[in-house]
Amino acid sequence: MAGAKPVFETRRIGETDLRITTLGLGGATLAGMRERVPAEEARATVSAALDAGITYFDTAPRYGTGLSERLMGDVLRDRRAGTVLSTKVGRLLKPLFGPRPADFQFAGALPFEEIFDYSYDAIMRSFEDSQQRLGLNKIDILYVHDIGAGTHGVEGNKPFWKQLETGGYKALEELKHSGQISAFGLGVNEWEVLMDAFELGDWDVFLLAGRYTLLEQTSLNPFLSTCIKRKASVVAAAPFNSGILVGGTTWNYVAAPQDVLDRVRAIEAICADFNVPLPAAALQFPLTHPAVCTVLPGPRSPQELEGILGWWQVNIPDGFWSALAEKGLLADGTPLPSGQAA
Repeated sequence: MAGAKPVFETRRIGETDLRITTLGLGGATLAGMRERVPAEEARATVSAALDAGITYFDTAPRYGTGLSERLMGDVLRDRRAGTVLSTKVGRLLKPLFGPRPADFQFAGALPFEEIFDYSYDAIMRSFEDSQQRLGLNKIDILYVHDIGAGTHGVEGNKPFWKQLETGGYKALEELKHSGQISAFGLGVNEWEVLMDAFELGDWDVFLLAGRYTLLEQTSLNPFLSTCIKRKASVVAAAPFNSGILVGGTTWNYVAAPQDVLDRVRAIEAICADFNVPLPAAALQFPLTHPAVCTVLPGPRSPQELEGILGWWQVNIPDGFWSALAEKGLLADGTPLPSGQAA
């Protein structure tokens, strides 16, 4: 990989003994999310991340219905020392013999279909199934995946939440107390359900996609402030809001509306004033909040990872963030690197 090897800060996961690099690798795109990725290229991307010094890797049964876990396990199996691995529970996989839904996101997925189940037994089974797909005897972090109204609808989520409340949470506690995992949390695209989760008990870490980014800080209050009080860490996933902050036209996986495009153009103008690439600002922004322990992009190739590492090493002056705040492009109260707030 060209250029100097980056030096990564590490941050602690909640009050656990886990520490992870402030840049991680997400495994959704490796399993062909929206575009097929050759298996060797996916494995090469994981290897390149390890070579660069990245120690945190995230996957899920959802990603390619088991494919991402298999690909990531192929590489980590021989290079597990010093790494932190997370996967997810809430979906069981069973053999698929019919057509997939028209909106299925993964090209080249394995022939399985998903069954949502957040119960005690299902979480235990999902955990064991993931160990087998990964070919690893230890998973460091388990996230409850895609629970909430955004996935299931308000009424549809109620029975799933009841499963988590009456048994699923207990399963996570038992896995942690027995040493089979070191931390647990939720992995979702909506922060509101995470506030509900705090009512169930304590959590170590939440993976939140697209809700604390350069473009959107809706999770700032009350969620992120509550994380500080409850000593829970946050993994800021999807820092590019699915492409709009890296030169694309999609925002949260749909065509960006005009108001979002206008906001991006305004941010780009500040970037031009300070000679800061927009993707570099998007990648580095989430770490200005003390609750955030890592940023989790999802490159699909070693070349894309190389670009991300280049943006990671861009030196962004404090004045850039202050200029964004002065123009009203950051939410009130957003922490800035200077220690001040927008």
